[in-house]
Amino acid sequence: MKVILTDGGRKAAGFKGAARGDCVARALAIASGRPYREVYDRLAAGTGTQRATKRTGKRPASASEGINVKRKWFRDYMAELGFIWTPTMGIGTGCTVHLRANELPSGRLVVSVSKHVCAVIDGVIHDVYNPDRGGTRCVYGFYKLKD
Repeated sequence: MKVILTDGGRKAAGFKGAARGDCVARALAIASGRPYREVYDRLAAGTGTQRATKRTGKRPASASEGINVKRKWFRDYMAELGFIWTPTMGIGTGCTVHLRANELPSGRLVVSVSKHVCAVIDGVIHDVYNPDRGGTRCVYGFYKLKD
């Protein structure tokens, strides 16, 4: 798959260095066309309001240490931006869709793969590195921006 290396506006927003877990903010900024700072702030606010659990404890209001994309506030935010979730893998189904241009629909996508999220626009990956693993990376699902 073709790859365009981009930080999604992270550096331009005044952030320094590489964040370990900002892939959700970066992918969402790229796919939605919104400024990185706006997306980051909204995700950080959502993370800061999450209820503490036995497994996670109280999370700081930050989007640089990973985002729990299964939370209701995150799904609501994606719907607010006009994205629709399409799961591509279920329990016992195995991998049915890979991170390949011919296996994903055209359009603006936020794609969920193992331990990572990336933006794919019309079959081109937009990320800080190439996450496709030679076309073998399994896609768990994707958010697609409504046309």
